[in-house]
Amino acid sequence: MFELQFAFDGFRVVYLLLALFMWGMTWLFSIQYFKGHQKVGRYLFFNIATLPAVAGVFLAGDLLTLFMFFEIMSFTSYAWVAQEETREAVSASKTYLSVAVIGGLVMLMGIFMLWHAFGTVTISELSDAAGQFLAGPDAEGNFGNRRNYLVITAFLLTFGFAAKAGVFPLHIWLPKAHPAAPAPASALLSGMLTKCGVFGMLLVSCFLVCGNHTFGMVLFTLGVVTMVLGALLGVFSIDLKRTLACSSVSQIGFITVGIGVLCLSGGENMNAMYGTVYHMVNHSLLKLVLFMAAGVVYVNTHSLDLNDIRGFGRRHPVLGALFAFGGLGLAGVPGMNGYISKTLLHEAIVEHAKELSEAGELSEAAFFKGAEAAFLFAGGLTLAYMLKLFVAIFLEKGDGEKHRVEKSMTVISSVALAGSGILLPVLGFTPNVLFSRIGALASGFFLRKDGVFGMSSLLETSGQIGLNAHWLSAENLKGSAVSVGIGLLVYFGFVRTFLMKKEHNNRVYVNRLTDWMDLEKTVYRPVLLGFLPFVCAFFCRICDTLVDAFVALMRNTVLAPQKNRMTIWVGTKVTHMLGTFMDGIVFCLNKTIFRNHPIEHSFVSVFAVSEQEAKQTFALITGSVSFGLLLAATGLVLTLIYLLV
Repeated sequence: MFELQFAFDGFRVVYLLLALFMWGMTWLFSIQYFKGHQKVGRYLFFNIATLPAVAGVFLAGDLLTLFMFFEIMSFTSYAWVAQEETREAVSASKTYLSVAVIGGLVMLMGIFMLWHAFGTVTISELSDAAGQFLAGPDAEGNFGNRRNYLVITAFLLTFGFAAKAGVFPLHIWLPKAHPAAPAPASALLSGMLTKCGVFGMLLVSCFLVCGNHTFGMVLFTLGVVTMVLGALLGVFSIDLKRTLACSSVSQIGFITVGIGVLCLSGGENMNAMYGTVYHMVNHSLLKLVLFMAAGVVYVNTHSLDLNDIRGFGRRHPVLGALFAFGGLGLAGVPGMNGYISKTLLHEAIVEHAKELSEAGELSEAAFFKGAEAAFLFAGGLTLAYMLKLFVAIFLEKGDGEKHRVEKSMTVISSVALAGSGILLPVLGFTPNVLFSRIGALASGFFLRKDGVFGMSSLLETSGQIGLNAHWLSAENLKGSAVSVGIGLLVYFGFVRTFLMKKEHNNRVYVNRLTDWMDLEKTVYRPVLLGFLPFVCAFFCRICDTLVDAFVALMRNTVLAPQKNRMTIWVGTKVTHMLGTFMDGIVFCLNKTIFRNHPIEHSFVSVFAVSEQEAKQTFALITGSVSFGLLLAATGLVLTLIYLLV
């Protein structure tokens, strides 16, 4: 019998406290944002309903409990995206729900496979169960089949979690949902709900297939693609919240890279472990600040287009400072919290590449060196698009200046935004104080009976590993300096030239993205809603035709009834009476009008034959597969109508 199971450790508690903090800040900010807004009660209801679902995900003790709360979270947060009820909001909510449902079904398949193999889905037992499962051969005495079975299961689970996290190619909902959803909802979608997906990816990587090379390489590669692609989309975007949404895709890529290195190293790359945990926390706080700042801009200008909001922040230095904190933190500039986590992730990649070189794996080491370059390039793109947003809103002159207000924020909104924003430099300047405690708490999540993947002795330092380094040393600053240089080069050499044009004596931002760059429009919808239904319908039609042909063949050969030559067509009483009546009329006509050319056939036989042919036709139709499918479809439609009504 299924029972809810819960577990408590430092990492889960850290994220539970962070969720409570983010919900509290967004509730305060919602007072200003939803002032005069319609259907606020609906948003608040689903907002409150999502909080226990998120808590249930992080505190789940087994995968079935996690799945249940995960799906509840998906359906309650769907209402956030559809809140505005605009065409864009409805379309985005459909995309969000489609990805969530498909991901959930695939995840459930993986859970069933895991239950079949292990007999348990309790998270604390997964690691030992996986070891025992791999230790024995299958029915054919083959060890490899069990390993492949486990990897396939891990990929199915990861598919569901990655769909919520926004990992390529399942990232399509993020750039659509955030611009459509209210700003407080966007802050939680990006800062917290995506981390529920990341949490699941950590579970699979660290407790199920830790050390598996195939899984680790696929996850790492997807992380590299996600962080670069999201950053590129952010550079091209001219919508404030869409840019921040693309940024979320990119930052999830950074986190996924860390998880991939952690899996490949068998859990022994401590920089990857702490860098992943810290960047999860940092990204949650950064997006909380940035989306609330975007909400302030939207409340006052009622637009998110950079050309419409350009120059709005010139008279709002406090808002500009808080936005700058978030932008610099995302870019990993020294002094901000993002610099700490990105430095650890960068060092994790460098360390793993070095280990591969020493082991003689030169080709794979070269791949990781290329990934390091992509890491620094994506960091530079992050600075470029955040600089683009900051300059457009807070430095340039434009239409946004028309929306002049003495105070862009109420007192309560200021408390929410400033209370969140001040944490960013505090965490950045005191990494060995606050981050070390977060690391010490989070390390308990990765503990097994034999320690953290065989490194229990290192954990005796209580999370101090890698945190006593000289963060502002030349070696640690080198990577950040490279990213900053790339960012400035991209901004002044690409954004200010190719992504702007002169219009009516003014330079305006232009959207150079084309529809073919949208995976949903170019791949998913044509394939899922066009090609696949056509193929399935064609296949079903062939199967139906073959079955009907087989039935007809059997009826006319093996199962054909023996004909009785003495049998005459008598039909039914109705056809006999109708035929006799018509024959009487014909008899009268033959005696009077058609005397020279009488009508010779009998209507009794005609009606009898027609009735018999109708019976045969009806029997053939009702005995076909098509008729069965038609009845099933009719029943389904009636059921849906009943449920809707």
